[in-house]
Formats: sequence, C-alpha cells, structure tokens
Amino acid sequence: MRLDDSGITRLSRRLLSRPEMIGPDTALMPDWMPDSAFDRPPVEAAVLIGLVRREAGFTVLYTERSSTLRAHSGQVAFPGGKIDPEDEDAAAAALREAHEEVALAPEEARILGFLPHYFTGTNYLITPVVALVEPSAPFVPNPREVSDVFEVPLARLARLETYGTFRIMRGGQERTSYQIDHDGHRIWGITANLTRRFRDLALAAELVP
Repeated sequence: MRLDDSGITRLSRRLLSRPEMIGPDTALMPDWMPDSAFDRPPVEAAVLIGLVRREAGFTVLYTERSSTLRAHSGQVAFPGGKIDPEDEDAAAAALREAHEEVALAPEEARILGFLPHYFTGTNYLITPVVALVEPSAPFVPNPREVSDVFEVPLARLARLETYGTFRIMRGGQERTSYQIDHDGHRIWGITANLTRRFRDLALAAELVP
C-alpha cells in the first residue's frame, strides 16, 4: 500500500474535524484501572501523529524519550505533552511540543484531524492530533527530552501482522497493550495503542485486497 495525495484526503475525512468534546457527565474509561479512584480532574495533553512525506512513501514520526526523564524514560512516544494555558488548542500544543522535542517547524505541518480522546490509567486525557508533515530539514532531537527520533513506514503500520502483544506485570496484575517492533525500537503502551487506533479508524479503509 502506498498512499498518494488523494488517499491522504480520504484518510482525513475519517478523522474528527475538531477535538472530541468531553462534558462534566461524560464517563471516561481508562486504558487500565488504577488501584484507587482519581482525586482530581484529568490532565489534558496532546500528541502529534505526524505523517511525514518522503520520496519512498509516507512514514509516521516517533521519538524515544531521554533516559534522564523521570517518567517513561527510554520509551517510544509520539511528540507531545501537556496542553498549556497559553496553547490555543490541542493542535497548537502538539505542534509546540513537536517543535521543542524534534525541531519540527509548525508551518511545515498541516492538521488533518483528530482521533477520539485516549484516557490513561495515570489520569491523562490525550487528544491525538493527526498532521501531514513536509519537513524542509532533518528532525533534531532535543537531548533534554528525546534521545532519538525515527520513522516507521505507513505501509508497515497498515498491516495487521505488524502488531503483537506486550505484557507487563504491575501491582500483581497483568496489563497488555499492542506492540510494534521496528529497527531495534519497541513501541508499546499508549503509543502502540494509539497507532493501532489510527490504523483501524483512518488507515484500514485504504487497504487494497
């Protein structure tokens, strides 16, 4: 499978045109259940699912978090982070974080749409922002936050056989997520689950038997 511009246009039509609305009475189910109930509202965050245009075909942008970070050090992630009060919206937050983490110029990304919220067992409410990225320069990891930046071909992420299962024991309970292995990188947890959700909701319809 190789997407062209018309395929990207079709893909964008399967996305939400604006972030999903969450009301005070909305029931949120986390990806795993914590030992105790949350005692505060969820922290709003945004991540960028960047579809990078390359001569050989589109890729998806990932980072490997710095080993010096306190949370999720060394894990693979999408560029992103908390939505700050100064951010206009989730898209602005995702682009700001991508610029800070890998020097992605915001003007070189065009927002295509949004995936439904992803609520985590650590009380983060994540808005996935999908964008078409046409970089004019290499991505440069910010060593304070990112140890590596890499891309996975979109065609590979479209194939079901790409997705395995990651299992981890925490608090005496087994938790599972999708897992993607690529070129020495292991993608699991939230990032793999969001990748699979993007594949199922927006990408799968482009597959040709």
